[in-house]
Amino acid sequence: MTSRIDQILARIDALHDELEIEIARRRETFRYRLEQGRVKFEADARARNARAKIGLAAFLARANPWHIATAPFIYALIVPFALLDLFVSVYQAVCFRAYGIPRVRRGDHIRIDRHHLGYLNGMQKLNCVYCGYCNGLLSYVSEIASRTEAFWCPIKHAARVKAPHARYAQFLDYGDADGFQNGLEASREALKKD
Repeated sequence: MTSRIDQILARIDALHDELEIEIARRRETFRYRLEQGRVKFEADARARNARAKIGLAAFLARANPWHIATAPFIYALIVPFALLDLFVSVYQAVCFRAYGIPRVRRGDHIRIDRHHLGYLNGMQKLNCVYCGYCNGLLSYVSEIASRTEAFWCPIKHAARVKAPHARYAQFLDYGDADGFQNGLEASREALKKD
């Protein structure tokens, strides 16, 4: 017998699948496909993208001065992001192996592909590489953290959590003292099968 939570999660999975199908349809609209993880634009789409490109000089001339002034603050974050990447990757390599938790693949989270878009100038491409790395890194770290939480403390919080990770719905109910020990072991076993 499936629980109400399992039914809701199945509907969410179905909606994710539906979303992926719609995104695939849009690929056809914009005339590109993925071949072995690489983007391939059709010739007419490449030409259309090149015509839509705004040159770097025009881009900078139209830029909001505040955007330019704050750019160093944005790009300075590369240092803590790179350190986070290093430390979390080492943590996962050591601890997940010790706990028997399947490791998270960086490539499933960090996608750097927007620099292939012909309608972006060099500055825009650099910005896209940076954002792809940083947001992908946060997704990677979040997945590692969710697996860690599922292993050590799979308990829901008393108050609502905005945008919790995918495993959260399967966590044990807050205050369920009787179900905690068995639920903890079940959570660990389920995690090892991921």
